[in-house]
Amino acid sequence: MLHADKLVIGGKKFSSRLITGTGKYKSLKNMVECLNKSESEIVTVAIRRLNLFDISKNNNLITAINWKKFWLLPNTAGAKTTDEAIRLAFLGRELAKRIGQKENNFIKLEVISDPKYLFPDPIGTLKAAEFLVKKGFIVLPYTNSDPMLAKHLEDVGCATIMPLGSPIGSGQGIQNIPNIQIIIENSNIPVIIDAGINSPSQASFALELGAEAVLINTAIAKAKNSLGMAKAMGLAVQAGRQSYLAGQMIPHKFAQSSSPIKGVNFLNSKNE
Repeated sequence: MLHADKLVIGGKKFSSRLITGTGKYKSLKNMVECLNKSESEIVTVAIRRLNLFDISKNNNLITAINWKKFWLLPNTAGAKTTDEAIRLAFLGRELAKRIGQKENNFIKLEVISDPKYLFPDPIGTLKAAEFLVKKGFIVLPYTNSDPMLAKHLEDVGCATIMPLGSPIGSGQGIQNIPNIQIIIENSNIPVIIDAGINSPSQASFALELGAEAVLINTAIAKAKNSLGMAKAMGLAVQAGRQSYLAGQMIPHKFAQSSSPIKGVNFLNSKNE
């Protein structure tokens, strides 16, 4: 049953397997409407985008979202070094406490020093992850689709692995599928496909591959009808997960009759 099939991250259970972002929307109102329409439960926010000195102002991203309904996933987007990511992680944890989520130690870890392609820094990410885990963070690291790096991140205590489907905001869909399949096969923690998903079919495909969840922002925010796309993504994730649990048929090389021949009585023209 889907309602009993929970996404578990760091011991916390979630019913939705769609994580949504908060950037690039037409307006705060549009963003909030899309979050509600998607039926996601985890919302990621870039700490560097916020005025943490006064989060009580009207027309503020933090005050616009109902944090009794959504779970905050602070992220370290914009960090170019390990040290920057660590500093932002602590600010993110403080923010979670200030909005009333006292037990929230989640952090989406991003260390990106490449300004052109925005690929994660594997060494910087691993160093930051190891430090933050020791400081009690539930670390969700954004990575390249590198199976060996994924194992190292799991070994240092990360709560998930978040390989990119394709470069951030590119809408190129899920690429390097063999590597992602290896990560999923070898991981003992949830694998969440992050970045590059462009359509509901891609979101569904990610779950069919065995990913536990997807994180989507640009594909919703930049759609012609953001509300419609938010709803579609939520439904696609449910369908993909149900398909994975149901178990897809094994493909055959040749056509297979959908009506059995064995046991069928054929008319004999001589007896007509």
